[in-house]
Amino acid sequence: MLPDPVLEIAQITRGTPFENELYLVGGAVRDPLLGLPAGGDFDLVTTQNALDLAELLWQAGLSTIPPVTYPRFGTAMLVIQGANIELVTARAESYDESSRKPTVKPASLLEDALRRDFTVNALMIRIHDATLCDLLGTGQRDLRDRILRTPRPPDETFIDDPLRMLRAVRFRWKLGFTPAPGLWEAIRQNRERLGIISFERIRDELVKMLLHSTAADALDDLMHVGLMELIAPEFLPMVGCEQGKWHHLDVWDHTLLVVRNLPSDAPLELRLAALFHDVAKPATRTIDPNGDIRFFGHETEGEAMTIKILTRWKFPTATIHRVASLVRGHMRPGSMEKFTATAARRLVRDFDADLPLLLDLVEADAAALRPGVRMLDLSPIRERIEQVAIATPAAVIQAPLTGEQIMAILDVPAGRVVGAAKRDLEELIITGEFQPGDADAASRWLHENADRYRPPEGNA
Repeated sequence: MLPDPVLEIAQITRGTPFENELYLVGGAVRDPLLGLPAGGDFDLVTTQNALDLAELLWQAGLSTIPPVTYPRFGTAMLVIQGANIELVTARAESYDESSRKPTVKPASLLEDALRRDFTVNALMIRIHDATLCDLLGTGQRDLRDRILRTPRPPDETFIDDPLRMLRAVRFRWKLGFTPAPGLWEAIRQNRERLGIISFERIRDELVKMLLHSTAADALDDLMHVGLMELIAPEFLPMVGCEQGKWHHLDVWDHTLLVVRNLPSDAPLELRLAALFHDVAKPATRTIDPNGDIRFFGHETEGEAMTIKILTRWKFPTATIHRVASLVRGHMRPGSMEKFTATAARRLVRDFDADLPLLLDLVEADAAALRPGVRMLDLSPIRERIEQVAIATPAAVIQAPLTGEQIMAILDVPAGRVVGAAKRDLEELIITGEFQPGDADAASRWLHENADRYRPPEGNA
């Protein structure tokens, strides 16, 4: 059964030059044949002019937006019944070695199928009579046998568009397919070509991998086919980096297990934090006189590395700082002998809405230790945090005095002293010295402790 937006396009185009010349292609064909739900976006290819088709559908009132056209590539985008519809003129492509942007020309449907990434993504359905078309002659068989194969020799496919190497890894695990003979070898041989791809496009593929239940397997493939050294060479030293008596896995395999241990509905920020939480262990690894392996400060060094790599991957600043904060804090809940209300208030202040993500990360990390090692029980910590968060939410853990009030009490100008005083007042709320919002108590305390904010004599 074709999706409703596609059926509507079929109805509108009957009796036009597009009748029987319009085909649904890609995941919207592949996934239903695999028993998977179809996505919300649809690709249509035509032997006619896709830009003329877009205008026809727009004039017929199907699209909620005017056509977004790319004449150089013969493509157009519409939105019909809330679905993104990409219309493509059947084309052949040729590539320059220094760029992934092709030179295109109109071509037959067979030539269009040959330019696609994998045979199972080249299957088409003619939308006017729902006929399944396997122009390559191998797509249906590969779908049945769950084989991931390129329409042309894999070297040609990957050299033309190196992003397809990342897509190969993603589709292998998303679909549970086996790579065709020579496919992985071609990736290893041509992996340097990934250097011509923008990190925005690489990031988008990585996000799709990370959000799938098979994220750890896909990440491990990236490492072993040599793509990770181009995406994040900082991860390579994690392989073979032993961790000592509490661990049965090296840092890389431990990281993959932490990713596997995450809740199935874990958001992207948590998945990224799991990937990065021990990224600095190789750089901070030491062995003490007793032979014990230590990683002092790996969480703070990891924060800096996380910011560096995610910036390179072109993630939004807000995402970068959320992930880096989780990496920096992942040792905190488990490092305390007794988890006090004061400790809970500090976590509430520092992580606020991201605190549940931090606790999920800590739990996944603890579950990845050597079997038999006592796993951290977060139940009492979660209970204490819930109690504290209700009584003292993050919004009220702030200095009860404004900067101007602090400047007047201490007789100081704006600057670091005011910031230091604000932090001290927050700490006093956290430790319970006075209640949130108690400006009188804060004012008295500042008057009584004003000397600590004055520079030593001779340094004024």
